[in-house]
Amino acid sequence: MGLLDGHRSIITGGASGIGAAAARRFAAEGASVAVLDRDADGAAAVAAEIGGRSFAVDVADVDATIAAVRAATEELGGLDDLFANAGVGNLKRLDAYREKEWDLLVDVNLKGTFACIRAAAPIMQEAHAATGRAGSIVTMASVSGIRPTRGESPYSAAKAGVIALTKSAALEYGPALRANCLSPGFIHTPLTGFAATHDTYRPAIDAGTPLGRAGQADEVAAVAVFLCSPLASYVTGINLVVDGGSLLPSAQSDPMLNDLLSMMGD
Repeated sequence: MGLLDGHRSIITGGASGIGAAAARRFAAEGASVAVLDRDADGAAAVAAEIGGRSFAVDVADVDATIAAVRAATEELGGLDDLFANAGVGNLKRLDAYREKEWDLLVDVNLKGTFACIRAAAPIMQEAHAATGRAGSIVTMASVSGIRPTRGESPYSAAKAGVIALTKSAALEYGPALRANCLSPGFIHTPLTGFAATHDTYRPAIDAGTPLGRAGQADEVAAVAVFLCSPLASYVTGINLVVDGGSLLPSAQSDPMLNDLLSMMGD
């Protein structure tokens, strides 16, 4: 018996990384899954692996996203969960970003999340009115939206917006649905693999994380499952950080305090 038995779930950005891990994990927990991604072939491959359905869509296109969510809902026979995971990033100094690059990052990460909520909320409201069954929306933010990171100013701003947007959805749409946000830290995915395996970067990542390592995509997917499951039935409007404790250390005081503690001995 799985945590999501009988659920109908849509996952955006499901062709790779955390999205693909989530699609597999949701299916393993008993959900029927629709995989949405602008990478049509990648989405189809993941969907075929889990016995799901796939739809090609760019979440930055609001009308196309609404249409895709409706089509997926029809094929699934309803909608219980939406994991709005799709996102993109970049790395430049703030002044080096051009308007087109800003627009891409904000359109995919923030407007794309809006499009997903805009598409799913009315469906879940209608289902709740008819059956009393509440839906769950989980969005993808980032620790960069809590503590901005160098070189990611538009991304950080967009992810901060995702957190606020998700809390607004929780406020506006309860009790028809619950809306919660995930903020991962450094997660080992195809996009971050160069750093996670680099002889210089990997030790620094591990040393800066209280749990001593980078996270894995399936560890984020498991939290998304939790938030969509009955175990989280009284959880809404939160931003759940999944970072191995990486936000805890203080770059300002920790080196000094570690030195002082080592000098004190027992």
